[in-house]
Amino acid sequence: MPGIDIEDRQRRCVLPFEALPAEVRLLRRAAVVQLGRWGVQTAGDATQLVVTELATNVIKHVGEGSPATLILEWKRERLRVEMHDKSSSLPTLRTADCEAECGRGLHLLAAMAVDWGTAITALGKAVWCEIELGSDAVCLRMERAIDALESYRKRGGSVLHGRCGAVLEESAVELIADLLHWTSARGLDPDDILDRAQMHYEAEADAA
Repeated sequence: MPGIDIEDRQRRCVLPFEALPAEVRLLRRAAVVQLGRWGVQTAGDATQLVVTELATNVIKHVGEGSPATLILEWKRERLRVEMHDKSSSLPTLRTADCEAECGRGLHLLAAMAVDWGTAITALGKAVWCEIELGSDAVCLRMERAIDALESYRKRGGSVLHGRCGAVLEESAVELIADLLHWTSARGLDPDDILDRAQMHYEAEADAA
């Protein structure tokens, strides 16, 4: 199940798949891996549940084996989850006292998401929801860090491509080393800078 990672300000990941029961587990795993790359693992449980329900609904109501696409979009304090399929029939939210099989996915979206909806697309329809990620400050720092690391890697002319953990980790080490050289050249104490940065990190982590 290849993912198409689009490097833009909103952090968008496109995961095409076939609506098969065996694919649902792989789709959940791919979503969790992507959240880890973005540093927003706290939304993992909610995202897995939403992905499971949306993918299962495609299997039940559009057809087993039909093509579909999951789109994850990180928008700072929110994660947008979209499920696209080839059917133009929009689902409806049934009454809460109906059978458990009936409309369960939409009731779950309405309960867990800060916003959700459906839309007709050129190829069928999309069902989407947005999940709260938590601390705006933490998400904003993660976004700034990824921007800085990607920009730093490109300026350095690295032969490594992509945004996998190993690439960004190496970029982080090189960036920190250069910053320490800069602090030393400015007459500052690199150890003091590291200690102050660690104090900031621990204070924000405890408050999260």
